[in-house]
Amino acid sequence: MTNPAARLAGRREWIAFTVLLLPLLLVSMDVSVLYFAIPAITRELDPSATQQLWIFDSYAFALAGLLITMGSLGDRIGRRKLLLIGATAFGLASVTAAYASSAELLIAARALLGIGGATLMPSTLALIRNLFQDDRRRGKAIAIWSGAMTGGIALGSVMSGVMLNHFWWGSVFLINVPAMLLLLALVPVLVPEFKDPAPGRFDLLSVPLSMAAVLPVVYGLKEIAAEGFSPLHAACLVVGLAFGYVFVRRQRTRDDAMVSRALFRGRGFGAGIGLNTLAAFAMMGSAYFTTQYLQSVLGMGTLEAALWSLAPSVLIGAAAPVSAALAQKTDRAYVIAGGFVLAAAGFGLIGLVGTDSLWLLLTGAGVLACGIVTVMSLVSDMALGAAPAEKAGSAASLLETGQEFGGALGMAVLGSLGTAVYRSDLAGSEPAVRETLGGAVATAQQLGGEAGGQVLAAAREAFVHGMQYAAWGGTVLLLAAAVLAAALLRGRGAQAPAPAERAEAGGALAR
Repeated sequence: MTNPAARLAGRREWIAFTVLLLPLLLVSMDVSVLYFAIPAITRELDPSATQQLWIFDSYAFALAGLLITMGSLGDRIGRRKLLLIGATAFGLASVTAAYASSAELLIAARALLGIGGATLMPSTLALIRNLFQDDRRRGKAIAIWSGAMTGGIALGSVMSGVMLNHFWWGSVFLINVPAMLLLLALVPVLVPEFKDPAPGRFDLLSVPLSMAAVLPVVYGLKEIAAEGFSPLHAACLVVGLAFGYVFVRRQRTRDDAMVSRALFRGRGFGAGIGLNTLAAFAMMGSAYFTTQYLQSVLGMGTLEAALWSLAPSVLIGAAAPVSAALAQKTDRAYVIAGGFVLAAAGFGLIGLVGTDSLWLLLTGAGVLACGIVTVMSLVSDMALGAAPAEKAGSAASLLETGQEFGGALGMAVLGSLGTAVYRSDLAGSEPAVRETLGGAVATAQQLGGEAGGQVLAAAREAFVHGMQYAAWGGTVLLLAAAVLAAALLRGRGAQAPAPAERAEAGGALAR
């Protein structure tokens, strides 16, 4: 329900919100912007296989490892200030990456981009929480925010391909610079500062503890998705979980905890983070298969595949606003549950895909994306609305950290399921063919002729079979999530801020 005492957002707040979408788009685009650039980077910088992996992964690991720290820091020093610091770092790192003369320098620049991204993402979401005190308008803003984040990942690879058709590989990083300069010019004018008026001391020891908890788990899950299960990967998970236990214990016993216990007193906050993690699980788990299907099963070039992957985004643009409007008219628990059911239907359609089913795949991916964006936008709004206004940065960082975990877990679990089926179907084939679909494509090209065609046809059939099993597994998971959402959230909207919080949020415009 709308809080009648909340100040309604006007034109100034919506203009400020539009400005805040800039860093969100760029951070999400940077996840996929290297997809086309890596061959040119390989020719110019000659990275080793390990260095090539770190060119991709240093960004994601720095982003995931520092989200909790940066959310808490923004609550203390001011979310606008942290946003400006992050924009400056992101812009400088983009220039450094564009003109990197070695693989080592590019890896370092990508890590700095990740650090900048870790400041930008929770800052933008927390500022939305403060700008829009009215539940209805905040729900609409977060719905748009969620759709922009999802669309930005798909847009990054397309933008990369377009830039590389006309410029050198460093141009994919320079597109960040004008946007960051615009952000630095407009944010001080349009976006008011918000921060916790009584933040307490900053717990420095919790910074390495949080990173030690997050990074080994994310790394282990990513490696399981890429290479399969191994004792080393299992050890990474165990180490991360052990540090996570220590981190949680510290947060529960300190008054100046980095993650305030007050966050979890809000109705629906913990459930919102859990359901958001499940939604990210499904989103990234499906992406693991759809990108490979377009390129290796249908044989599309990278740019063509990226352009086709934008098609489901058309549906996303309508899903988030519609879900926000529905949540104002009925119990949001049922809308969130409906989003999970819709996403499950998308997975079900993907489970029916054959080796030549482009439109069925795109339809399934679009339906799934609509359901996931519905869930993400509503649970993000619910969790932020339940959090005290002065802790919005920490709340946003926990939501986004959960998404990182969920995405990595989705690729690991569904990817491992699909790979197990693929390898079982090709049990009698040579190792290169049985290992991955990419290896099978390379082997088929070497063989050529009828023999190569037979190898490729068998590998594609096996991959699609594995994708079907993964999709059905995702369908079952999402239907269970729908039941869970209806049971946990029934009757629980975003908790209206307490009077003191409303006064603090409203007064922040004057600070």
